[in-house]
Amino acid sequence: MSDLAASSSFVRQDLVAERPAPVTTTGFVGFVRTRLLNSPTNILLTILGLLLVWYTVVPTIKFLLVDAVWSGKDRTACLAENAGHPVGACWPFIQAKSTQLFYGFYPEAELWRVNLTFALGAVLLLPLLIPKLPAKGLNAGLFFFAFPVVAFFLLHGGGITGFGVSWVAGLLQLFADSISGVGEVLVGLSKSSAAGPLLWAIGSIIGLVGTLLHWVIFPLTWLRDQMQAAGQGPWLDFLITAVIVSAILFVLGGGARTGSRPLIAGLATFAAMAAVIKLMGLDHGGLPIVDTRLWGGLLVTLVIAITGIVASLPIGVALALGRRSTIPLIRIFSIIYIEFWRGVPLITVLFFATYMLPLFLPGNFTVDGLVRALIGVSLFTGAYQAENLRGGLAAVPRGQGEAASALGLSWWKTTSLIVLPQALRHVIPAIVNSFISLFKDTSLVSIVALFDLLGSLRASFADPVWTTPSTAFTGFAFTGIIYFSFCFGMSRYSLFGERRLNAHRRN
Repeated sequence: MSDLAASSSFVRQDLVAERPAPVTTTGFVGFVRTRLLNSPTNILLTILGLLLVWYTVVPTIKFLLVDAVWSGKDRTACLAENAGHPVGACWPFIQAKSTQLFYGFYPEAELWRVNLTFALGAVLLLPLLIPKLPAKGLNAGLFFFAFPVVAFFLLHGGGITGFGVSWVAGLLQLFADSISGVGEVLVGLSKSSAAGPLLWAIGSIIGLVGTLLHWVIFPLTWLRDQMQAAGQGPWLDFLITAVIVSAILFVLGGGARTGSRPLIAGLATFAAMAAVIKLMGLDHGGLPIVDTRLWGGLLVTLVIAITGIVASLPIGVALALGRRSTIPLIRIFSIIYIEFWRGVPLITVLFFATYMLPLFLPGNFTVDGLVRALIGVSLFTGAYQAENLRGGLAAVPRGQGEAASALGLSWWKTTSLIVLPQALRHVIPAIVNSFISLFKDTSLVSIVALFDLLGSLRASFADPVWTTPSTAFTGFAFTGIIYFSFCFGMSRYSLFGERRLNAHRRN
């Protein structure tokens, strides 16, 4: 047995030949080998992609940077015969028209107000976008409530002659006058209509309701008139409003037992309002008024986009919840609203808001053209946001609400603390997609005589001083870069938010 084992044993006398090195699968070479050249189809697609880059990206870079003209005072600097080479982008044109592209026809002496508004918005927005920074509640309150008011008085100018009491009295009086006016119109139509008695009866009832409303709000209007006659400016009205609101906060907060904290917060808020009023001189006329017809460029684009984004989301939340409501009236109203606004083009909405809405308002009540466009854009976008949010609400398991009910939570707490946060997390891509679409759709306001960034660019082409073959291409490339920067920034931040909020789903 041992002899057989000895005869069958074998000892190699030379080294084994070297095997080839393994194929690289990491790094740039590995990426090219495994992703771009790993099959005939991918090889063909890679070649086509390289050709596409060569015929699009390379000429774009050459136009914008290599062959571009960077300095000059008029069109002669951007002509090939003067430059000595084929001329690409004419950047002196952008430099000369930068004020018009960014501010429109805003008075040059008041441009610091626009710059200050942009700076305040950036300072308040950036901490909201950084998750680790504290005091998110205070920061959100300043950005969503205080900043719009300050921005309005900075950009538009003007002051205030009253405060809460005067404003509420004016709105109620306008409402009562509108009801009385409807009654008078119906009574007038009854004299020449076949249904005269019916119209007269309805008009008389509506007119009586308007008269009763006038008597109900008479103490408030009397107080307003007395304060205006006292000649104290808005401060007496401000003081009375602060006392009334602080008392309401104190009572709703629990009275003497737990109401001190809401009372202190309310008094601090009114103290900050008083400081802003005094600092901006709103009690003495404020800054010079700049009509919105002089606004333009990037200013109008950002005003419309930010207002539409901020206002459309609450509208969408309310409509999405209303469409799922068990109350028929709320559900039917939400459905009709959503289907109506989604079935109408945005251009039609802008035309209606700009030219037809004033026909339905009382004769002594006017709305600024830019404000009408803002309202139309917000209502239009809110309908789309409602459908996005409805999809998110449908994706939340029913067991979440049932568990909240089992714990004794009310409908409001269940919706605001459990259901709605999950729904918003599900539809972040759809919401941000609507925001990006809205930002690009702001260019449509030029149809109703509002000069946004693209409208200001087209208006600048009319200047014969800068008429060159490359002027138009340069302008559209510049505005395209601006639009892409904002939209790409929103897209990347939405991806960051998705990854952060969906950390529990990572493998």
